[in-house]
Amino acid sequence: MDKTKICCIGAGYVGGPTMAMIAYKCENAIVQVVDLNEERIAAWNSDELPIFEPGLQEIVESRRGLNLFFSTNVNQNIQEADIIFISVNTPTKTFGVGKGRAADLRFIEACARQIASVCSGGKKIIVEKSTIPVKTAQSIKEILDSSDSSTEFQVLSNPEFLAEGTAIEDLKDPDRVLIGGEQTQDGLIAIEKLASIYAHWIGNDQIIRTNLWSSELSKLTANAFLAQRISSINSISALCEATGADVDEVANAIGKDSRIGSKFLKSSVGFGGSCFQKDILNLVYLCEHFGLPEVANYWHEVIKMNDYQKERFVHRMITSMFNTVSNKQIAILGFAFKKDTNDTRESPAIYICKYLLEEQARIHIYDPKVTRDSIYSVLGIEQNDPRVKVCQNAYDATNGAHAMSIMTEWDEFKELDFEKIYSTMLKPAFAFDGRNVLDSKKLNDIGFRIHSIGKS
Repeated sequence: MDKTKICCIGAGYVGGPTMAMIAYKCENAIVQVVDLNEERIAAWNSDELPIFEPGLQEIVESRRGLNLFFSTNVNQNIQEADIIFISVNTPTKTFGVGKGRAADLRFIEACARQIASVCSGGKKIIVEKSTIPVKTAQSIKEILDSSDSSTEFQVLSNPEFLAEGTAIEDLKDPDRVLIGGEQTQDGLIAIEKLASIYAHWIGNDQIIRTNLWSSELSKLTANAFLAQRISSINSISALCEATGADVDEVANAIGKDSRIGSKFLKSSVGFGGSCFQKDILNLVYLCEHFGLPEVANYWHEVIKMNDYQKERFVHRMITSMFNTVSNKQIAILGFAFKKDTNDTRESPAIYICKYLLEEQARIHIYDPKVTRDSIYSVLGIEQNDPRVKVCQNAYDATNGAHAMSIMTEWDEFKELDFEKIYSTMLKPAFAFDGRNVLDSKKLNDIGFRIHSIGKS
């Protein structure tokens, strides 16, 4: 039986784990992950993977060199592949029409043109794995069809629904796999070809087949709905603080309603990551483009509420500390946007740190997975900046601090020796729990002035 040859363009947070899982579950497939970034490919071929996900290292090591390969040889692997995944970055545009809202599709277009230029003959299935706006598949297909290539292309949409920190579990046991394609004979055949890959470990009833546009829009809409729930509970957290209600108790009560459910009702300093804000802004731009300003404004409020939550949190820090943090040492515990990942994209910690630096605070940062270089880079400061110190553990970060602030819900932060921490901090010692993971009563009994989200 001929082995299916798969090539994935892009060795990032989506491409790497997804292809590793396909290789792990489909031993009759040859999976090539290609990227022009030599440093990233070298990391995938080493013991220090470029991204952290629980369980990823073991899966990569079990298949690497057998049917899973990481390479910078892009053209050859494109030529040899039966199925080509496009999994490159689609950031929000920072220039021109749609600046700040629309997706920047230059990398998607570059991939399409590269595929068109190197393929010659036969049939190939092109799979959109990146998060992209509706109708992107049409642009890809137009580029491919207008090339001189004699290859017959079918373009499919197969969006990812991974949550960082649980990506491997999400890939092993997904809620659903969505495959969209043209509703023609060749399009339907292509859909089933891709479905047969996932069918090695996913039941047929979990594989949803749609047209291209429904698949593309479903990804944006799913992220928008999830972010909307977070912003909704965060808006209520402000009311809880004003009235004496407890946001966790409110969330538990409404989450018991089967029509609502309990997921994504955890109040915090705000959502981050590479998807939620980017996808909502893209949805806003699409609504504006199609003449739906009321719909655009509705979804933009989700972003505004997220920004408000971060502003409200840092304002509470300053006002609680006698209206000034100038020259005060503040320990920032956690820098990744969520636990079990080293991803800092759109992390609330970045906003909080920058705001505190503007207020002339001194910041000591600790995160168990985010590197020192990455922290300085995303803050846009030099590594010898005396205002910022990256620490090896939480105890170093809090030693001599006026306040500590939990920015990421790492499990280890719940197990810290807070009596030891309190003894080394300046008094009064402030604790700001941006993730509601600490035992407020315990910290209060120790002597901390504790402030949590949505609690008076």
